[in-house]
Amino acid sequence: MSTTQSERLRALLEPLVGEAGLDLEDVTLTASGRRRQLLVVVDAEDGVELDTVAAVSRTVSQALDDSDVMGEAEYVLEVTSPGTDRPLTEPRHFRRNTGRLVKLALRERGELIARIMAVDETGLDLEVPGVKGRKPKPARADFAEIAKARVEVEFSRKAGGPDDLGDQLDDGDDPGDGGDDDGGSDIDESTQEA
Repeated sequence: MSTTQSERLRALLEPLVGEAGLDLEDVTLTASGRRRQLLVVVDAEDGVELDTVAAVSRTVSQALDDSDVMGEAEYVLEVTSPGTDRPLTEPRHFRRNTGRLVKLALRERGELIARIMAVDETGLDLEVPGVKGRKPKPARADFAEIAKARVEVEFSRKAGGPDDLGDQLDDGDDPGDGGDDDGGSDIDESTQEA
């Protein structure tokens, strides 16, 4: 996707997504032969519900139809929430994952796996899990020293931790979907032909 088209898409979609109380995380246009796919990733402080994604998808689709930003060629629109494997790059990403275990690649200290305990303007207060029965240790990572970060999915977390995600995972919820377990797929998406 050209920078100009990317900028035009963001300029069109950001206010629409913002009106729904969401953040526009990413816009990606890919082409495979004659088919094109526009992926719009949205998120919110407490996760995104499927109904909200569907409503935003309809709004985005209508706005794209009313504009010339996608040109005349057909495309598939997919509006979704970010998965657990998405990189954490903004302070809001870390705030939304307070209480979760993350894998950090630090510029000077190497790799660190720790739980986010608190987030402030400059960085993270962390808790490094103890090994072989030892107590967890506090740590600090400033945003400036974080090269890469991702959530570490926990399948067997002990109950009683911060926001007790272990219980949620046992119930079949995905930690990134806002806790909405409808018994079906944990993927929040809506796909339409344009």
